[in-house]
This record gives sequence, C-alpha cells and structure tokens, in this order.
Amino acid sequence: MHHGERLYVCKYCEKTFTRSGSLRCHERIHTGEKPYECKQCGKAFTMHTSLRCHEKIHTREKPYEWKQCGKSFVFYRYLQRHEGIHSGQKPNECKQCSKVFYVPSVLRYHERLHRGERPYDCKHCGKAFTHSSYLRCHKRIRSEERPYVCKQCGKAFTTHNSLRHHERTHSREKPFRTQNSLYHHERTHNGEKPYWCKQCGESLHVV
Repeated sequence: MHHGERLYVCKYCEKTFTRSGSLRCHERIHTGEKPYECKQCGKAFTMHTSLRCHEKIHTREKPYEWKQCGKSFVFYRYLQRHEGIHSGQKPNECKQCSKVFYVPSVLRYHERLHRGERPYDCKHCGKAFTHSSYLRCHKRIRSEERPYVCKQCGKAFTTHNSLRHHERTHSREKPFRTQNSLYHHERTHNGEKPYWCKQCGESLHVV
C-alpha cells in the first residue's frame, strides 16, 4: 500500500479510510448502531473509548485540570472550552456567518445547517436529519422502541434526555419545563449560539 492511500470506502457517504476498523466505526454514525452500553444508565455509544469517557460521569472522575485556576473536568473538550474562556479565544469560527464556537463538533453541526446537509436518512420513509442522534430518535418513534426505563416507576422513553428529564420529577431537582428549555440551557455549556441580532450582529443562545 502506498503512503496515504485510502482503501476502505463508506457505502453511505463515500468517505474513505485507511483502516477497516475506522470504517466500521464511521458507518455506525449512519446506521445508528451503538454496541457499547453503559451498565449504570443504559446510554450507548458507537466507540468503546466514548463509553469509557462517559463512565467517568458516574465515577465523578475529573482527570483534566486547568492548572491556572485548578478547575477539573470530566472531558478534555470541556477543558478546551474552559481554556478558551480564560484566553478569550474562540478558534472555531463559521466562515459563512462568522459565528464562533468553543467546541469543534458544534461548529461542524452548525455548518451543516448552512449547507442544508442532512446526511442521516431513514431507510423506511426517506426523512433525513442533520445529526445521527435525531435519526436514532426518529427510528425509535417509528418502531415504538423505548429503551430508556425509569428505575423508580417503570416508565419508558425513546431518548436518554427524556428519561433524565422525567427522573427529576422523582427528586427535588427542578426539571426544565420543556425539551426546548433544556436545549437552550445546554447551549450555555457547548457554546452554541444559533441566533443573531440583525441590527448589531450579536450571537445569542435563545431568541
């Protein structure tokens, strides 16, 4: 094999890879397959490394520390975002609208909205989605699959977020009143600002 030659081609989007394992992992994004499941909460992942990273949430392990202030994080991407807050830098800028994001994956998702790209399509009805998680949720709604079950009352849900939202009704923790409220709150963590003011150009989490 010549240096840099790519032999393995994705049958869904024609992206190429030099290793068969990388191709298998990539194709799970299209198929929605998540073979690695957390034993504590049931959340599943496409890669074993993602599962190991997720398990730190349950163990409360925070191996990534910002030495300037001593704050520690579960995930490296959270540390990167925190570093950006200290430095004031936001290196992930959308070339079309100049919006900036702390997290590269959020920028990639945002850019799909500009392009109108919906790479994840349902084989049954043809409906397409910008994110693999939206496709998985759509498939569960069609099949009436509800894999996330509340341990306290037995009620089942199509998504892990819906289960988490429900579980707060059993505890003293105040839940978000709607799913949209949760999405808006999560944007304060991931740096996503999908709305902007037409008069001054300022980016906003919500409108």
